[in-house]
Amino acid sequence: MKRDIYQSLKEWKGLNNRRPLLLRGARQTGKTYIVQQFGKEEFENSVYINFERNPEYKAIFNTFDPIEILEKIVLFTAQKPEEGKTLLLLDEIQECPEAIISLRYFYEEMPDLHIIGAGSLLEFALQSENFKIPVGRVQYLYLHPMSFGEFLDALGESALRKYLLDNSNLVKIPEEIHEKLNETIRKYFILGGMPAVINEYINNRDIIKCQRIQRSIIDTYIDDFAKYSKASSHSLLKKVFNSAPKMIGRKFVYAHVDRGIKAEKIKEALELLETAGVLTRVRQTSGSGLPLSSGAHESVFKMLFLDTGLFHAVSGVYSQTAKEKDFNAIYKGAVTEQFVGQELIAHQSPYTRAELFYWDRRVKSSTAEIDYLIEEDGQIIPVEVKSGPTGRMKSLHMFIEQHQSQKALKISQAKYQKGNPIISLPFYAIENILVAKRTRL
Repeated sequence: MKRDIYQSLKEWKGLNNRRPLLLRGARQTGKTYIVQQFGKEEFENSVYINFERNPEYKAIFNTFDPIEILEKIVLFTAQKPEEGKTLLLLDEIQECPEAIISLRYFYEEMPDLHIIGAGSLLEFALQSENFKIPVGRVQYLYLHPMSFGEFLDALGESALRKYLLDNSNLVKIPEEIHEKLNETIRKYFILGGMPAVINEYINNRDIIKCQRIQRSIIDTYIDDFAKYSKASSHSLLKKVFNSAPKMIGRKFVYAHVDRGIKAEKIKEALELLETAGVLTRVRQTSGSGLPLSSGAHESVFKMLFLDTGLFHAVSGVYSQTAKEKDFNAIYKGAVTEQFVGQELIAHQSPYTRAELFYWDRRVKSSTAEIDYLIEEDGQIIPVEVKSGPTGRMKSLHMFIEQHQSQKALKISQAKYQKGNPIISLPFYAIENILVAKRTRL
């Protein structure tokens, strides 16, 4: 399956002052697959080392001398990595911290060797108190679940994806195409963007098997809790994990997880799940200036799940999503807010950790909230997720008036319509406003 990050990998390969690469992202988002595919298509050969499957390979890195390391790789694998010809993939690299440290010396002494490290729980190794990250000597790339655009590619609808990136097409989109895309959005809500699920669907079109794979992925995440639950109990991690989907679209309240557990303990568990990549914090911000993080409140936030398909697997709203005509009515709007947030993450720069923000104003007898705030060309763009072509937008108008916004987005299942300053954008066209090279709306 095609992934957008492949182009970033090709760009990395061609850099003159290239650094070893660490590919980061949650478990089963497709890191190993895309790197192996990259090695197969872009190099003469590749050498694959998996420290979890073959723990004996850790002995290769009991030295930090690149020449000695390569000699040991030959002895262990009977394969010889060559500069400029070979991709060396170090998988589950978190199991061998010395391998991460060695990347510094490869950068300094053997810069022409292409090295990529990846791992499901890499984030925990990088944040360990006893680990010294080779700052400035490695490049990071972040991989997320497949976006809706990548989903269209996987379905063989690449031409349709390209069609949606042309604003003139959005303006005059035929009703039958609009309806087809909304039903494809519904399908994505249920399937989500985990590569194994999409692969099963493409090969067999069996939704039941897809749901079983989703459940298996959820079980894998829960099994992982034991690997990083020293700071928090396994049962508490599971409780926070299962509670998070119920609070999507709402301010996260610790007491809603379990009133009998101290907030500090729940906070620790939440931070671990964020580190694992299965949850993402959407921070409240004042929206008064850029960067948005400058006005953010760390203690006020909403949560997003990793993937809309896994969200369905945990919350069990498959049938509601399949039957409900109004997308925003599904699970009180949580499904659409999850989807939009997931799209906003997927189309951020893969070179930095994704961030999400929202705005609210809470005063006596009055509450106003904007689902997301994004930055575009030095402007703050408010984003409201709505159900249909009408619907109240009091909060959006309030934000526009207070901040003199030149542009705002209302995302719904309605067709595209350009207003001033509010642009009505269908769910299927979110990528249009987020890709780097586009004609402006």
